[in-house]
Amino acid sequence: MSFYHRLSAAWTERRTLLCVGLDPRPKAGREDPRGAVREILAENRRLVDATAEFAACYKPNIAFYEAWGSAGWDALKATIDYIPDGIPVLLDAKRGDIDSTARAYARAVFEELGADAVTVSPYLGRDAADPFLEYPEAGVFFLCRTSNPRAGIFQDLNVGGSASGDAVRAEQDRATGTVNAFAEPLYLRVARECVSWSDRAGLVVAGNDTAALRKVRSVVPDAWFLAPGIGAQGGDLLEAWRAGAREDGLGVIPAVSRAVSEAPDPGAAAAALRRASIEAWERILEERAGGPGRGIAALRGTELEAGTELDRFGRTIKEKLLRGLVETGCFRVGDFTLKSGIRSPFYIDLRSVVSDPGLLETAAEAYALLARNLSYDRLGGIPAAALPLATAAALRLKKPLVWPRMPAKEHGTGNRVEGRYRRGDRIFLLDDLITTGSSKLEAVEILRCEGLEVEDLGVLIERGVRGRRDMEAAGIRLHAFLHVRELIALCVSSGLVDPEAGRRMEEFVETE
Repeated sequence: MSFYHRLSAAWTERRTLLCVGLDPRPKAGREDPRGAVREILAENRRLVDATAEFAACYKPNIAFYEAWGSAGWDALKATIDYIPDGIPVLLDAKRGDIDSTARAYARAVFEELGADAVTVSPYLGRDAADPFLEYPEAGVFFLCRTSNPRAGIFQDLNVGGSASGDAVRAEQDRATGTVNAFAEPLYLRVARECVSWSDRAGLVVAGNDTAALRKVRSVVPDAWFLAPGIGAQGGDLLEAWRAGAREDGLGVIPAVSRAVSEAPDPGAAAAALRRASIEAWERILEERAGGPGRGIAALRGTELEAGTELDRFGRTIKEKLLRGLVETGCFRVGDFTLKSGIRSPFYIDLRSVVSDPGLLETAAEAYALLARNLSYDRLGGIPAAALPLATAAALRLKKPLVWPRMPAKEHGTGNRVEGRYRRGDRIFLLDDLITTGSSKLEAVEILRCEGLEVEDLGVLIERGVRGRRDMEAAGIRLHAFLHVRELIALCVSSGLVDPEAGRRMEEFVETE
């Protein structure tokens, strides 16, 4: 399971995104390194025991361990081993070097120490990043806007234009006295560039600089932020969360060290920070939904309760999709005869989604939400209705797309799978809806025969109950953005059908 998936699971299951720092400062002197290490281990175990219930991840800063030589390294490994299996470790190492050196650093972080995520300095560019990003389950947080008082000497420098043209542009500006209208602080350039490298790229953005949090969020709407500087460095969790939250009210990982470790009761301090996180999330959703309680009510009981995004008008992506499907006739009520010969009180045809650019964009956002916590290399689309939808999702997610030939063609190259891929690639397979698993399983079989791994299927609409059972029996995890019952409920609440007709439609769904 990826680092970000585990973070999201921590929020869903325990309502926490708290990152607890493990930055030991032993009282033992340099002349007694073994005594210092024993002190480090005892203190770290005390903190982990007290805070594990409230921590989404732990963040040891490698410097506090390296300072004690090989004994400190052993203490770091022992600390990571002591952390419960369900809680990931984010190693604060701030590594950054040329490719070969970065590769050695990455091996040390992920293979030798067994960390799940790491902080990296992007100053050397993509060469310093790729070796870390090659680990498919890992989180990589790039330094963007840091929490130290004098960070602005470089990070606030205004830059403009393309990277390759900056030197020429700067010389021209100096000669003419021109002010570059496209100039922006360096840390915003860093944010834009780093998140373009991978959908697993997170950013370190100071929790004690709410203006920077807002600016960075405005240019990278989806990335996770590690937000240090909360507590001892003066940052307020509620204000940092409000400034840096994504449209779903999440996306900020408050990193707290001394405010927990130096508290009389570290467990109580961590619990209070978790409560503050929940309060921040609820307030943001209420503000965006237009009143107290409305934000949470809009999400309650949905499969995506912990991951639903809100657009700038405060309407959920799910609501936009539901209404769009009804308004465009993709979901219709009446008396219809299905291909099987069965008569149905409603009909779903998502092939018309492509005729409405706004609805197609919303569908792509829906798939992106389903994909957020999954680890995969390529998207797969099942022909024919899902292919344009999968293409829109691939553009939104910036992921390559493949699709199975159904049936396989007998001419030309005879490809069974179209698109470029490598054996062993993990595929997140997309379809428009699911009633039964027949066509899905056919597509899965074709992809697997070509050496591709398929464990997850995403659909916009789940109708009935059989499809999920079919997928579970085949070892495929089904991710449905909405259930047909939600479309029926919308039709009833909108007056398109009366409650009795809605009840009959619900009963029909149970028979599918």
